[in-house]
Amino acid sequence: MRIAVVGSGISGNLAARILSAKHEVDLYESSSHLGGHAHTVDVSVYDSDISADVAFMVLNRRTYPNFCRMLELLGVGTQESDMSLSIRCWRTGLEYQGSSLNGLFAQRRNLVRPSFYRMLRDITRFNRKAIEFCQSSDDRTSLGEFLNGIGVGVEFREQYFVPMSAAIWSADPACLSSFPARFILGFCRNHGLLQLTDRPQWLTIANRSRSYVEPLMRPLRGRVFLNSSVHEVRRVEDGVQLSLPDRDTKYDHVILASHADQSLQLLKDASEDEREVLAGFSYQANKAVLHTDESVLPRRRHAWASWNYHIPLQPSNRASVTYDLNRLQSLGLPGPLCLTLNPQCSIDPSKIVRRFEFEHPVFSHDSIASQRNFCSINGVNRVSFCGAYWGYGFHEDGVNSALAVTRRFGLGLDVLSDPANQVKEVASPLVGA
Repeated sequence: MRIAVVGSGISGNLAARILSAKHEVDLYESSSHLGGHAHTVDVSVYDSDISADVAFMVLNRRTYPNFCRMLELLGVGTQESDMSLSIRCWRTGLEYQGSSLNGLFAQRRNLVRPSFYRMLRDITRFNRKAIEFCQSSDDRTSLGEFLNGIGVGVEFREQYFVPMSAAIWSADPACLSSFPARFILGFCRNHGLLQLTDRPQWLTIANRSRSYVEPLMRPLRGRVFLNSSVHEVRRVEDGVQLSLPDRDTKYDHVILASHADQSLQLLKDASEDEREVLAGFSYQANKAVLHTDESVLPRRRHAWASWNYHIPLQPSNRASVTYDLNRLQSLGLPGPLCLTLNPQCSIDPSKIVRRFEFEHPVFSHDSIASQRNFCSINGVNRVSFCGAYWGYGFHEDGVNSALAVTRRFGLGLDVLSDPANQVKEVASPLVGA
């Protein structure tokens, strides 16, 4: 069977690799590199040449089982990561870091702040009530309604839970209250965020995320088309026609591994069900700056963390967080390498290394409803859909959506362990590179 995959994030790459074991697969990517949010960059900082991941960064064995299995089959190693979180409120001056007592009270005034102790008390209350809620089948209650119902205070919301959640999903802090409570709390429970002990050990890929993209895609060399923007996909009598600016190509099956809104725009003859389901997903653009300006971090070094959330002077519809890639990825640098998402404060121009823009899914009651209808459109009439948006938006969700597609063809991760599907030497370059 001739199959086209559109989009080279984790979902498209894995689906293409697995299906290529038994089928003729072409992969189309509009940008100049493979990987989507698996984005490794080479930079020179602190008189050192290093590589760092600037999008996908962390995983754990408990909640990323299929992604971890994929890494094992590819022979890709991991290393432990530091996932500490700090909060810096530019309005009030509050600073704390949650991984130790010294971090919690890095700002000594926190020792005598009644509001700070109220927040700590509410964290314990929230964890208990959230675990109870997750055992129910309530799909209608919003996060805001849940928080109102359990009576937690404004300090808990504004100085702990909203920053943590906004940082996880790169979401508009003001919109979090409308998120489905079951979606958010279920994620928190699964990732050990509702308990103070027995949390999963977070990991990073030892040689950065491109070290899994290359071996994953190696058997597809010569069938990968970079800088190739697909303009439309349309079903025809005996297949599916894929149109690029310079040619039309017919396939037996097309897998749209692009964002939901992009997939809907590409599929010109989408059915009513496909339009309704895919229209339930929306996305938000987020700007990121890679730099070495320490001024964006908490003023007190004991409050520095891997994730440093900024509560700005004025309310913003963008989450602002600074990741210290040196801590997260064990880069061995003498100072922090910062990736600031949606900066709300000035960054010294002389310390800026690179700029990026990413899109992240925005989850809502509509998107959750669409997720439940995945099976009603997937694989129907020779077109399939995959992407992390079918889950929580992370790499494991991307893997699972790819497997949901490939299993319809009778293929799964075990393909990666078959020596017949390993290519040790490749002569042809990536098409379009």
